[in-house]
Amino acid sequence: MDNNITYEKAMKEIEDIADKMERREYTIDELTERLARAQQLIIFCREKLVKTDEEINKLLQNVADNR
Repeated sequence: MDNNITYEKAMKEIEDIADKMERREYTIDELTERLARAQQLIIFCREKLVKTDEEINKLLQNVADNR
């Protein structure tokens, strides 16, 4: 996975892959590659969301503890 990829870029790429799949723009060989890439991007996004949720909860807990 590209180390410089952001959540927003990953989501855009997933959407682009899905759009091209719906329009049947991929060959069978490309489809396999694009589905594998989409799977990697989905995993990246899910991990990013979980990490962000954990960080937000930690920050909110710190605020609550300091009241």
